[in-house]
Amino acid sequence: MGTSRMDINVRRASYRTVIIPPKEINETNNDIRLWEFTGEYTGSSNVLGLVVFSVVQGIAIAQMGEVGKPLQHFYTALGEAMMLITNWVIWVSPIGVFFLVTSKMLEAESFAVMVGQLGMYFMTVLVGLLGHGFVTLPLVYFLCVREIPIKFLINMGQAILTAFATGSSSATLSVSMGCLEEKNNIDPRVTRFVMPIGATINMDGTALYEAVAVIFISQVRHMSLSISQIFAISITSTMASIGAASIPQAGLVTMVMVLDTVGLPAEDVSLIFAVDWLLDRFRTSINVLGDALGAGIVAHLSKKELKKGLVAVSMN
Repeated sequence: MGTSRMDINVRRASYRTVIIPPKEINETNNDIRLWEFTGEYTGSSNVLGLVVFSVVQGIAIAQMGEVGKPLQHFYTALGEAMMLITNWVIWVSPIGVFFLVTSKMLEAESFAVMVGQLGMYFMTVLVGLLGHGFVTLPLVYFLCVREIPIKFLINMGQAILTAFATGSSSATLSVSMGCLEEKNNIDPRVTRFVMPIGATINMDGTALYEAVAVIFISQVRHMSLSISQIFAISITSTMASIGAASIPQAGLVTMVMVLDTVGLPAEDVSLIFAVDWLLDRFRTSINVLGDALGAGIVAHLSKKELKKGLVAVSMN
């Protein structure tokens, strides 16, 4: 009739398959059939469920109107408190990062292998970001606007460089809006509506980076991922990037949730600290570029409505 504590813990944990290579691997002993396959339960919370619940609760609070104001103020104050704590952590993070990276270097069996793995991870993220920013996003712009965005991208050069230098979408907001309005002739009503929203929730570069980072960490830990786990990583990375603050290296904070989705410990984030400061600049640049192209698409699709608005204002 009773349920043991072990049974409860097993139900709360997630099951994963672990591949254990032979103790000695060389040219004559690299047969995959010699590797051991085993399984284990890992404790983890339902992060994807929490994200979905948070989204639903936010929609419900918005629908409640004045009745939901106290709960909205509570979450606003909680968010400001967490931002203040995050700023404190950022100030002391260089010391902590130094010791975390040092400990991982000491734990590594081969320093050369670790550097090679980080190099491949760096190149994978960089190729993905550049492909997304300069192939996928311009292609979407071309399909919507029917115009090759080469001139548009050149005019956004100052904003992209500012994003790369600061690592913050919010810090680049004024520059990117100026480039859109003065160089690309985007209506100020569009830029002032689209760009602040984009700087807050459009973190496509961060979502791509987090998904690749979690897969990389799982491979370093010799953990095989199923199709369902990869799908969960994709969804959680997208949702977590929406909630990420537009400050330098904020993606490391939300990545903890993505790691927990597949049962990886939060301290594994330290595996990518050594190259994250540079990748953060690239993904912020892609975020700003995505915001700008989005503003261009909205301006094109809203031409008639914007002209009607101008006519109505002139008549009044």
